[in-house]
Amino acid sequence: MQEEKKVKVKKGSLAVQVGLEDEDVQRFVIPISYLYHPLFSTLLEKAREVYGYRVSGPLHLPCSADDFLHLRWQIEKKTGSRHHNSHHHHHHSSYHLYHSLSFRSC
Repeated sequence: MQEEKKVKVKKGSLAVQVGLEDEDVQRFVIPISYLYHPLFSTLLEKAREVYGYRVSGPLHLPCSADDFLHLRWQIEKKTGSRHHNSHHHHHHSSYHLYHSLSFRSC
């Protein structure tokens, strides 16, 4: 049995694995608040379609690491600028980013 070194994830964070079939899987630790962001919700829905609900182990997201880093940057950019603005300004960019992500085909 192979032992994996498990790194504790701090409270308020979540570990995810990202990668398509033809690339190495990478692990990222993200804030739980991402779960409520429309861009991340779209990616979670795609993960449900690809992997289903009954998956053991870490949450695996069906996109390339590069696309995940771009999505994370978009979320951080919106989160940082939204403190003084209405939350309704992100819908159009969510649509465009969703269509530019390289999701694994089903």
